[in-house]
Amino acid sequence: MDVVVCGAQVPFVRGGAELHMENLVAAFAEAGHRSELVRLPVAWERGRLFDAPLAWRSVPIDADLVIATNFPSYFVRHPRKVVWLFHQHRGAYDAVDSSWSDFELDDVSLADQARLSDWDTRALEEATRIFSTSQVVADRLARFNGLQATPLYHPPPLHKRLRPGPFGDYVFCPTRLEANKRPGVVVRATSKFHSSTRSIIAGRGSMELELDSLASGIPAVEMLGFVSDDELVERFVNALAVVYVPADEDYGYVTLQAFYAGKPVITAQDSGGVLEWVEDGVTGIVTDGSPEEVADAVDRLASDPALAKKMGDAGRDRVRSLDWPTVVERLTTG
Repeated sequence: MDVVVCGAQVPFVRGGAELHMENLVAAFAEAGHRSELVRLPVAWERGRLFDAPLAWRSVPIDADLVIATNFPSYFVRHPRKVVWLFHQHRGAYDAVDSSWSDFELDDVSLADQARLSDWDTRALEEATRIFSTSQVVADRLARFNGLQATPLYHPPPLHKRLRPGPFGDYVFCPTRLEANKRPGVVVRATSKFHSSTRSIIAGRGSMELELDSLASGIPAVEMLGFVSDDELVERFVNALAVVYVPADEDYGYVTLQAFYAGKPVITAQDSGGVLEWVEDGVTGIVTDGSPEEVADAVDRLASDPALAKKMGDAGRDRVRSLDWPTVVERLTTG
């Protein structure tokens, strides 16, 4: 078949969604389909929020099958539109009145939210089938739009290169440095370690200067900034554990990559999709998200490397069945 994958992107920003789309196109090609990725720019500010959905309505797509992904790509018109929902515009839904959303509880924001919810519901109802990347995303869709989605899980980037390795003297946190990822928790937790464990944080984002300043007085914190895929793999492989405490994450590649590397994950009880993989005491440690509990979890694993290995092995078993051919079959069947 000719398959077009539709996605939105903020120019000059690259993260998990972009990798997800590219890997999906590659998986279709490997399965023998002709596949292309079509992306349109999106602006997240409330004042420009409805521009990109309208743009998608006028884009002609000639293909046998269209796979729409993140907001607002699912506004594309096509008689055979399948949605694999990465996320909607979270700032207008579950994150209203949060520090990283420009939607508040005023009348204008609530009116825009109601309009967006109506538009989203109408566009998503056009799909022949709706999948989601996680149960968390499916639950949000049901709560805000009354629509049902089937979770469809997939392997993370670099999964074929990640492998178990030694349990070193550091915990690793690769993430975008944004408020919803809460990297500051990792920095603050490090100052409370009783063990000699270090924290290594990789990534860029709008909080970079703030975090550099926060970490400047904590010698055990290393801020790497952007790292290559080669270095990313090696940091996973040689870590004691991975610390990942985002707020209500959609899916969480970091968690899956840690498991492929045989590392336990320390997370928070409100980290969303991460909790579909991290089982407390089995594949990692679930904390209350405070620096104190994160530090206690790190010290616990540092004092018991055998426990870290046991959890890491369980995590590796947990992701063993993930593969792209199954994803392609589910998306193209029916």
